[in-house]
Amino acid sequence: MKYNHLGKSGLKVSEISFGSWITFGKQTDLVSAGKLMKNAFDRGINFFDNAEAYARGLSELIMGEILRSFRREDLVLSTKIYWGGEGPNQTGLSRKHLIEGTKNSLRRLQLEYVDLLFCHRPDPETPIEETVLAMDSLVRGGQALYWGTSEWSASSLEEAFQICRELNCIPPSMEQPQYNMLVRDRFEKEYASLYEKHHIGTTTWSPLASGILTGKYNSGIPSESRLALNPALRQSLEDSGLLSETSLEKVKELTALAEDLGGSMAQLAIAWILKNPHVSTVITGATSEKQLDENINALYLKEKLDSDTMKTIETILTREES
Repeated sequence: MKYNHLGKSGLKVSEISFGSWITFGKQTDLVSAGKLMKNAFDRGINFFDNAEAYARGLSELIMGEILRSFRREDLVLSTKIYWGGEGPNQTGLSRKHLIEGTKNSLRRLQLEYVDLLFCHRPDPETPIEETVLAMDSLVRGGQALYWGTSEWSASSLEEAFQICRELNCIPPSMEQPQYNMLVRDRFEKEYASLYEKHHIGTTTWSPLASGILTGKYNSGIPSESRLALNPALRQSLEDSGLLSETSLEKVKELTALAEDLGGSMAQLAIAWILKNPHVSTVITGATSEKQLDENINALYLKEKLDSDTMKTIETILTREES
């Protein structure tokens, strides 16, 4: 396992990390989640991602119990604040919710602090200055070591950096954007100036595009699959074009390429992300030891992605709709 600096910070995170979204509290119980985290750690993963919204707080409660068997300094732990409840002040990035939401997350996680604290989404109803001041307070107060954002626009991040300079606040260290073979523009184009100017780190999510990049939908949608059981998710992916005939044809070609390289489609998808120098870590999820091992073994496939192979992948991915 390789460990990358999180942007320009001194913190090092495993290039593959483990997230609890969808799985903890929904698809895995305390015992199975604990085994997965231990296996992940034993394989070199040191960064574990969570959020107050995951399973309405149950994900943090489960991880908190598991963390009791780890040495705190061996881990990089995160949570994200935005969706905390139904009350008028339990959602968003107001100073009140950021302070109270972080306190509640730490209680559930049984921690004194998290390493990384994210603003889970942009909040159009709260001035960025208020959010910046609150995050600065949380870091200076020791509840978090670094703060960052998730799915913020480049312009909003630039505004946050400017406010930090003007008010002498601690600036964001990282962004958590969606990034995969089928979702690229924001990470590669919109954020380009952020890497050059601010050297921001990234903890990317959805490497498999909700399972599309595993290849399991190449011949249709299986009756027991996630998309079959979640019509809203399926509709969202169809609306975004990720389930279009052209997208699936690309995945079929990439699946054949992965097999030629001695790996799976999922491993190729993760390995391809790891080749991007602006990626600090790829957040992966798993509900079984088999899935976890497959994700981590993408590290071996990464070594096979030479310049010619990367060009072949780019040719497939950039093919226009016919």
